[in-house]
Amino acid sequence: MGKVYIVGAGPGDPELLTLRAHRLLSDADVILYDALVGREILNIAKPNCLKVYVGKRDGRHSISQEEINELLYKFSRVYDKVVRLKGGDPFIFGRGGEELLYLKSMGVEVEVVPGVSSALSAPASANIPLTHRGVSSSVAIVNGHPNREIDWSSFRGIDTLVVLMGVKNRQKIALQLLNSGRDPNEPVAFVEKATTPEERVIFTNLLELSREPPQVNTPAVMIIGPVVRVGEELRSLLGTTLSA
Repeated sequence: MGKVYIVGAGPGDPELLTLRAHRLLSDADVILYDALVGREILNIAKPNCLKVYVGKRDGRHSISQEEINELLYKFSRVYDKVVRLKGGDPFIFGRGGEELLYLKSMGVEVEVVPGVSSALSAPASANIPLTHRGVSSSVAIVNGHPNREIDWSSFRGIDTLVVLMGVKNRQKIALQLLNSGRDPNEPVAFVEKATTPEERVIFTNLLELSREPPQVNTPAVMIIGPVVRVGEELRSLLGTTLSA
């Protein structure tokens, strides 16, 4: 029986892969990869590597999670090195924990290789610090998928909110945050396709977002809190073009 590696691919830029991830990709027999994994990263694989797409985007699932689990198990019985490649970090809304539990229950040897999560890298790439002295000392990472029921009032006291998978639900999220007591003028930023040449940053605030949401393309990370103003100032000082 072979070994399965649950690997984080990072936010998109191949140079943000960990050295461990790069070595594993270049030597893998099989790679099962998600929708957000770019072609440049897949090209690291050796020529005879079997690449299997198992991605999920916008509610369209090419394959169920249960089927992915079974594929990982079956491949581990045939190949020595099986890589399960996930965008960002496998344990940040990536179902890496579910796959780890399943494989362990089946007696498969597994190693988890952390990746750079878009929750951290997207704001940094846009020059938005998630924490800043005198501005933010707390951060929460939230799943904003429309199918998730979130008690947004529980985040009332958190200085900075980072919302993943929240683009489609962005207007509803803004309304719920306003209803929970957050400041209507609280700034919001969306970072599209972070760390790639197509990166774009859109600035707004909660009130505007609740009334007339700006056009945002997926994938994008949503940042809410006063640190967004710090990011705008930094981008201006650095001469970065502000997107509207």
